[in-house]
Amino acid sequence: MNPQFPSSSKPPTPGIPALQRVVLRAALLSMLLLSGCNYSFRGGSFPDHIRSLAILPFENETGLFEITQEIHQFLLREVPRGLGVNQGAEENADAILRGTISRYDLRAPNFRAGQRGGGPEVLQRQVSISLQVELIDVVNNEVLWENGGLSAQGQFLEASETEDVAREEAIERLAQLIIDGAQSTW
Repeated sequence: MNPQFPSSSKPPTPGIPALQRVVLRAALLSMLLLSGCNYSFRGGSFPDHIRSLAILPFENETGLFEITQEIHQFLLREVPRGLGVNQGAEENADAILRGTISRYDLRAPNFRAGQRGGGPEVLQRQVSISLQVELIDVVNNEVLWENGGLSAQGQFLEASETEDVAREEAIERLAQLIIDGAQSTW
């Protein structure tokens, strides 16, 4: 028997104060209790019965033919991942995203007056794209979300960039608006 400590008590753990030992034990106990809980998180916040999404090519009411394919390819790549679902074919998907490209504009919002009687010098141009979008739950045969006026812009510097840069920026913003809008109802 060690004469320093009475027989009924244990010696303190060297280097760890009593309060820290209590906090450490509580943390370990909490971790043990919570490890039995089975939590899981799906990306996005879609209804549980929707596991696949078909994204149809949007109708195009603009004069820019290639915009349909550009938007479709970007949405195929980004929207299912953003909503936490798989991409699916229309005939067996749980939900369908469809829409219309209603406007495509190219503007010059940033210019300066020309020097010595010349015309204005364009410094920056802006691409603006507008969509009408509808997300349909095929399983329950209901419209989950719709927006008839989604619009996004992208800019490019006239001297060093092309319209493609601004168009891609606008499409990226539209995809995020679709993801945010679809998630906003849950």
